[in-house]
Amino acid sequence: MNLKWVLLLVIGICAVGLILTLLILHLLRRRVSSSEYTTANIIHIQGRKYRDWGSFLLRAYQFGMKVPLLSAYILQVQKRISYRYARDEPALRRVTMTVVLIIMGGYGSVSVVLFWLQPGLTFIILAILCAVVLNSLVLDMCLSRMEKKLLVQMLDLFADVRHRYHQHGMVEEALYEASEAASGEAAEQVRLIYEALTSPDPDEALERYYEIAPNRFLKGFAGVSYMVMEFGDKDKKQGSIYLQGLGNLTQEIHLEILRRDRLDYLLQGLNVIALAPVLFTGPIERWARVSFPTMDEFYRSKLGFVTKISIYVIIIVAYLLLQRLQQYDETRYRSGQKQSRLDRILYKQVFLRKMAMLFAPKPGTVSYNQTIRLMRESNTEIKYEWLAIRRLMLFISCVVLTIGFILLLHQVERNHILQDPIRDDRMFGAMSENDLEIARQKTTLDESIMTYVDMKRGVTYEDIADALRYLAPSQLDQDTQNATIQRITEKIESYNNQYLRWWHLVLALAFGLGGYYLPLWLMMFQRKMRSLDMRHEIYQFQTVISILREMDRMSVEEIVEWLNRFAVIFKRPLQKCLLHFEHGPEQALEQLKEEVALPEFQRLIDKLQLALGKISIREAFDDLESMMAFYFEQRKQEYNKIIDVKAGWGRTIGFTPMYALIFLYLVIPLVGMSFVQMNMYYEQIQRL
Repeated sequence: MNLKWVLLLVIGICAVGLILTLLILHLLRRRVSSSEYTTANIIHIQGRKYRDWGSFLLRAYQFGMKVPLLSAYILQVQKRISYRYARDEPALRRVTMTVVLIIMGGYGSVSVVLFWLQPGLTFIILAILCAVVLNSLVLDMCLSRMEKKLLVQMLDLFADVRHRYHQHGMVEEALYEASEAASGEAAEQVRLIYEALTSPDPDEALERYYEIAPNRFLKGFAGVSYMVMEFGDKDKKQGSIYLQGLGNLTQEIHLEILRRDRLDYLLQGLNVIALAPVLFTGPIERWARVSFPTMDEFYRSKLGFVTKISIYVIIIVAYLLLQRLQQYDETRYRSGQKQSRLDRILYKQVFLRKMAMLFAPKPGTVSYNQTIRLMRESNTEIKYEWLAIRRLMLFISCVVLTIGFILLLHQVERNHILQDPIRDDRMFGAMSENDLEIARQKTTLDESIMTYVDMKRGVTYEDIADALRYLAPSQLDQDTQNATIQRITEKIESYNNQYLRWWHLVLALAFGLGGYYLPLWLMMFQRKMRSLDMRHEIYQFQTVISILREMDRMSVEEIVEWLNRFAVIFKRPLQKCLLHFEHGPEQALEQLKEEVALPEFQRLIDKLQLALGKISIREAFDDLESMMAFYFEQRKQEYNKIIDVKAGWGRTIGFTPMYALIFLYLVIPLVGMSFVQMNMYYEQIQRL
């Protein structure tokens, strides 16, 4: 019994076991419902089952941490979701193991199906691809559900905080009572905010909380609560500024939830559609070979191998693009220098560093200034030398991989020449067993003769004839001998033509240049995608300023300090501004405007410059409410436009792998091989 049947037997046993388990659970449920158990007893039994399942997950976590490779993977998954469970380590471990078991179970099932459909080397490639895809897909799905669940909980919790603030008029009391009355992750986050606000050093505690805050709404909520606690609330015509801040945050959360729901609805199922062709390449190939025998030559050829690899590449690219389209945050930027161990190791290699700087733009040139500006505008927090080394390594890697792939294609073609059965051009349809055996004997004879003459280019007719008389199992007639010698000569010539040509090197250099400029293209794309996040932060700045402007004895420097506390994207420019503020406020703010080219941010700085002495802060921002309303409506329209664009691109990208599989791997090759065969038949008819 081979491995395929063993795996099929395992699947059958698992299916039978699952059916029996479901039947037993159904009988137990009926027994419980028909017995005289009370509702309290049923709840007690369900709680005990939950505790048993939780204990199993904790034991599985402890066991997994003892396995070397599995422990590293568990820690990686735990790191992705750790900020969701700030102080509940058991819950974090249970959720981590739940995600790991789902990924491992799904990967095991898909691997068995892939092995059944496409055994061999293709199975290994597809198994690695599915491992990466399932890991990313399940993790992103779990994180998305957690984020949406947190947003929904925050709406209820903010409403409760508003109610209790009306009762007590004190921020800390409202936070404490709301967090104690509620449950879930949002309540835990509010408890963390309450502990930070009531700690001996709330500034430092809030900075620590900002590092672990799950989203920007909680950061804004913590900052607004602290400002009202420190400076006190003010009553305006529109009401309390604290309640107005809560209203703005609630409005933002509603907009975010609606955006997520609409995007999920329009893009649902596209990941499965994009990945489905992975399972059908093998069955389609087998069906085409059986139904259309001429397709066998295409699938064995170099062009067929390139087509199959191209389909896999299209599937991977389509999946990555869909994952990018389904991201809710346009960027996941966090301040701080991003250091890589590989970058540090490569930077220590003196020869490599000098070689990279030899090709990189020199300081003082236009290209250097453009690169530095692009790094600053895209918030690429790495050294310029590291970027140069990355570009050089990408160039070398792309050149080496391209040449290696071309050499692999040549080897595939050589194997095709040596090992494929020789097909008679006059034959229609599939070969019979007798004809196939004769074709294999001819192939074996050709291979032995080609090996005997050492695959020499320009081998003579006499050399092949001598080898044929020496190696042929029987004496051949003159016509058969001439046809055999001509066939072997063509094979040797085709075999020797499988070498690197000059245009192969040009193609490798072209791919290398693409890899060399890839980091710059990614930074340009990142700079474009950051524009929406920058507007989010500007809106948050306006919310902060709407509270601070009502406070007595508020200065421009204090406002910049508060903006720096909330800043993520603009943190570095604001920190530089604060460092230079003592040497001249006007010059520091002017330098801040030069570093950030966003018009909305520059208008904000213009108002701060006016408030330095000419007019008061309240007068400088007298139109803030209308600006905030305008920006909110503008972002709503941008959201709708972005969602429509993403939906259109998502449908196109999601169905591209299926179209590529059908047309590139079946229809177009079938039509091409049909024309080739018809041309051969036409030539044979003309010779009659």
